[in-house]
Amino acid sequence: MTSIHAIVFLPLLAAIVAGLGNRALGNTVAKSITTAGLFISCLLSWPIFLAHVGGEVPAQVIPVLDFIKSGDLDVAWSLRVDTLTAVMLVVITTVSALVHLYSWGYMEDDPDQPRFFAYLSLFTFAMLMLVTADNLVQMFFGWEGVGLASYLLIGFWFRKPSANAAAIKAFVVNRVGDLGFMMGIFGTFLVFGTVSIPAILEAAPGMAGSTIGFLGYRLDTMTVLCLLLFVGAMGKSAQLGLHTWLPDAMEGPTPVSALIHAATMVTAGVFMVCRLSPMFEQSETALGFVTFIGAATCLFAATVGTCQNDIKRVIAYSTCSQLGYMFFAAGVGAYGAAMFHLFTHAFFKALLFLGAGSVIHAMHHEQDMRYYGALRKEIPFTFAVMLIGTLAITGVGIPGLLGFAGFYSKDAILESAFASGTNGQLAFFVGSFAALLTSFYSWRLMFLTFWGKPRWVESEHIQHAVHHVVEHRDEPAEEHHADAHDPLPHTGTGGYHPHESPLSMLIPIGLLALGAIFAGFLFHNQFVEAEHGAHFWNGSLAFDEHLMHAMHEVPTWVKWTPFAVMAIGLFIAWRAYIVNTDIPGKFVAQFRILYDFLLNKWYFDELYNLIFVKPAFWFGRLFWKGGDEGTIDRFGPDGISALVVRGNGLTAKLQSGFLASYAFVMLIGLAAAATWAVWAIAQ
Repeated sequence: MTSIHAIVFLPLLAAIVAGLGNRALGNTVAKSITTAGLFISCLLSWPIFLAHVGGEVPAQVIPVLDFIKSGDLDVAWSLRVDTLTAVMLVVITTVSALVHLYSWGYMEDDPDQPRFFAYLSLFTFAMLMLVTADNLVQMFFGWEGVGLASYLLIGFWFRKPSANAAAIKAFVVNRVGDLGFMMGIFGTFLVFGTVSIPAILEAAPGMAGSTIGFLGYRLDTMTVLCLLLFVGAMGKSAQLGLHTWLPDAMEGPTPVSALIHAATMVTAGVFMVCRLSPMFEQSETALGFVTFIGAATCLFAATVGTCQNDIKRVIAYSTCSQLGYMFFAAGVGAYGAAMFHLFTHAFFKALLFLGAGSVIHAMHHEQDMRYYGALRKEIPFTFAVMLIGTLAITGVGIPGLLGFAGFYSKDAILESAFASGTNGQLAFFVGSFAALLTSFYSWRLMFLTFWGKPRWVESEHIQHAVHHVVEHRDEPAEEHHADAHDPLPHTGTGGYHPHESPLSMLIPIGLLALGAIFAGFLFHNQFVEAEHGAHFWNGSLAFDEHLMHAMHEVPTWVKWTPFAVMAIGLFIAWRAYIVNTDIPGKFVAQFRILYDFLLNKWYFDELYNLIFVKPAFWFGRLFWKGGDEGTIDRFGPDGISALVVRGNGLTAKLQSGFLASYAFVMLIGLAAAATWAVWAIAQ
């Protein structure tokens, strides 16, 4: 077994053992097996990535087994390892390993821990299968695997109706995108006669300018294929139109949110577009569409994030917005910059989610930021790492000197977009405005959570926790579910004193903070610099050296724009939530319609409910009541059984038990027989 086999299949083995063993293994054993499997995969992944950083490493294809052979379709299950795969391996295994460790503390009181950790490892295996795929069918296997695992994880607390609804919503919306992805795979096989990714990418330039029949029209072949494949990416990566499942996914446990939003499911679409970038390069229309959707998503999610009060939903919409940056970078041809932002985003977004989980843990599962305040002194370590994550996502840094991880990757996207031409320049201005909003809502989150006055006394969650402890203060600890920090001295804030999270939660966010600080500075040369990028990527994606050169030739004001909008967003948040806290209320009162529009997420859910959900239920009831019950059952099994019952009732009436009645019936029968005989003879 090679190290690649171990990286991919150890999480699967751990998931099987923990899932089948479940409570027979016990919580500690199940957690230990799955966490150890992920840390081993992580430790094996980093040397592969660093080898690619150190110099050109040829792509490897490691066969596993023959998968499908049917006519011209020959699908071998192989593990492809090139630079693009190496980047994804470290992102997935690092974040997943730290999420496993973090979950030791966060899920400590949950009775179903073996099942939870088995789902986490299964999720990771599916994503690893996706990024190591050497053909489209194998990629689709991993693609559907992460969809299944996300359904299981989002709905992990299945006794909670909202969690079940969110899981179903994620599953259904992704099925819409997956239909496009499947049609793209079918079309690609039809055109190229193979599903092997290297063979398709090699032949793609030869298909430029050709046409294919689709929906009764002759259309450009590569445009049709790329747009169909991109529909799949829109669903998996929550782009505008198929984004509605992402915020609702917050119903799952916080570690699930970090795993889905940072390193795994939502990055699958970006990875797929970059993997198939030579195909997308053959269609300007497809690239323009990718740019438009990415920029629109970036702006939409940033506007909605400014009004959310749930700390996890703010970060969720932030994820949606950052994915928009990655897609419009790919749309303008800066695939290296897209992958660079995917790489840095994994660290600071996982940090923000897990940091938010630490805040929620400290506040007895209260998620509304309006009931926080003044927490920087109560949970100082969580405050420090959340501050680092905020500095990273807002892109704090000085051009030409130093900055946090997001500074390097976001600036690379904006500068390459401006340098790419007309569509890219429009995306640059949209992205810059979104960066201003990102700065505003990120600092709004920090100020509401860690500054100001304590507002805990207003929270029902906190009051319930306090009353629970007061009522059970004299009971032995094992007789109630008191937290280890439950002795609550009176603090003047409703009797509750927030507490820092356990080490199993603090160590992962501390390590992620290092990535949020250094990931951009250490690796920006390899990902986006023209001199090093082509050697680093080594053909694993389409790398435009001319665009990367042009990125450095943009005007000075373009380079300073991200810093300027970051500072403006910070200033507005500081004025509104520190200096004069009456400003938000006055703004809402003056612009109520705009506020409601943003608070209700542009009414996408309401619109989809009106257009799709209600008609679907109406048709369902029509076919159920009118078709199934009113027609099939009525004239089928129910009708026949009713006829038998009525016939039985009629014949039962003839069984009176009186001899005279039976003789009378016999006489009638004989008369009828005689009449028939006479009539037959007369004929």
